[in-house]
Amino acid sequence: MTVHKRSPAKQHLHPPLKQLTFGRLLKQNDQQKPNESLAHYLTNGLFFTIFFSAMYFLLLQWREKIRTATSLHVVNFSEIAAVVALFASFFYILCFFGIDFVKSIFRPSPGSWVIKDDNSEEDKPLKPCGQVLIPRVYDHVSSSPLSDMEVEKRKPPPTTEYNLEEHDDIVKQVVAGSIPSYALESKLGDCKLAAAIRREALERITGKSLTGMPLEGFDYESILGQCCEMPVGYIQIPVGIAGPLLLNGAEFSVPMATTEGCLVASTNRGCKAIYMSGGATCMLLKDGMTRAPVVRFSSAKRAAELRAFLEDPENFDTLAVVFNKSSRFGKLQSIKCAIAGKNIYIRFCCSTGDAMGMNMVSKGVQNVLDYLQTDYPDMDVMGISGNYCSDKKPAAVNWIEGRGKSVVCEALINDEVVRKVLKTNVASLVELNMLKNLTGSAMAGALGGFNAHASNIVAAIYIATGQDPAQNVESSHCITMMEAINNGKDLHISVTMPSIEVGTVGGGTQLASQAACLNLLGVKGASKEEPGLNSRVLATIVAGSVLAGELSLMSAISAGQLVKSHMKYNRSSKDMTKLVT
Repeated sequence: MTVHKRSPAKQHLHPPLKQLTFGRLLKQNDQQKPNESLAHYLTNGLFFTIFFSAMYFLLLQWREKIRTATSLHVVNFSEIAAVVALFASFFYILCFFGIDFVKSIFRPSPGSWVIKDDNSEEDKPLKPCGQVLIPRVYDHVSSSPLSDMEVEKRKPPPTTEYNLEEHDDIVKQVVAGSIPSYALESKLGDCKLAAAIRREALERITGKSLTGMPLEGFDYESILGQCCEMPVGYIQIPVGIAGPLLLNGAEFSVPMATTEGCLVASTNRGCKAIYMSGGATCMLLKDGMTRAPVVRFSSAKRAAELRAFLEDPENFDTLAVVFNKSSRFGKLQSIKCAIAGKNIYIRFCCSTGDAMGMNMVSKGVQNVLDYLQTDYPDMDVMGISGNYCSDKKPAAVNWIEGRGKSVVCEALINDEVVRKVLKTNVASLVELNMLKNLTGSAMAGALGGFNAHASNIVAAIYIATGQDPAQNVESSHCITMMEAINNGKDLHISVTMPSIEVGTVGGGTQLASQAACLNLLGVKGASKEEPGLNSRVLATIVAGSVLAGELSLMSAISAGQLVKSHMKYNRSSKDMTKLVT
């Protein structure tokens, strides 16, 4: 089963490549042959002449009719020909100069996909015939090609080769322990050199080679003091693109960093099914990051007194002022407490703008704890986090109360798409979802895991966009629902995810590769329109991608294709015994 667009439809959202024939290739590089330039010049001149001549002729004819009191709607053959020539030349001028309005007319809609069977001759791959792919760099806002100067600015810095023999004394001192490995950056003032020396020292200490782990091509200064300590290289993870994902009326090409075969292809199939059925809709239910310190008193009575104070609505405004002074984006939303004996767990929830917000909320919590210490001098702060937050652990409090962004995403998949694209039927999908995702998960005692593989998609997008991969634990909390509607002909599918924790500023989002993926989605950095808008859009993209992944995997299981597809795409054909040295 493949899907083709009807011939008139063209799509240029964020095109990474321009496909040109050899003749158009020369035009793209402004190196056309003289006869080709002359042909374009003459063609343009001809249509301009036709346009103005037809307009002038019609004006003369209509002026004459007005003078003679002739009805304007009575036209002869010459006037009809002039009108046709006028519209044809006008349309050519618009198309030639790339007017956006004309382009939008031919933008593909969900109804412009034509379903064809897998055995169709049109589905077979075309042989290359004198075509060249030219990479172009586009701006993520305007979708227009960047200037040479802008392209030059975005190029990675030139690589610097180091001769470690010149720094052999430093390597020996690191091996001997006289220079701490973690102090190399500050001692040398060169982050890449520090990584190279640390790597060499590690190989000498362990006697193991790090050949295969690249060192070149990475900006080690960008991670200093914020992303990773004592680096010796970096790991290569391929990034695939699924989509377009039609979500809330917008199209997104979703980057997924993974080493699992079939994952991107399966998510892409789900995106196609959603697109052909009119797209998905995603709603944000809640947006607030949490932190829950644990404090101890000498008695349970004192702990209960603090709880009453914190949860009293009359005290909230005062506590909010104290909390909010740490950041202009961090705004306290709620405080909830839980008591275990003389210990009290205080769960603060606040908005964090476009940042994921763990550091922001922690600062606000510290402000409140310092403030409370005056009125409760016997309060002993045991930890800024008491696991009632709860961060990077499966927890019912996140499943029930939510953490980060709480979203629900839904789509209506019509029967034809289910049969021809997903290769199954609505009744089978609904029954399988009930037995697997709902009953099966309940039998396993799942906590927030009422889905097929939400964590697969969440982890891949998180790694690609610079999120904290460990927060995939609670961010993958998801319940997948399927229901047959319209007399059983169509499928309503939804995913509800109460704790998606994402940000578009800070942490790994600033690294070049991750920033490029955020740029592809149009959510890079802080939103200039509304604080927090970019991170909320990213959360909806995650949920929409999970919806696509759930739809495709459940269809594969229902149709009995899971093992077959993984054996085909998720197993290497290389003879590994010949690769061992």
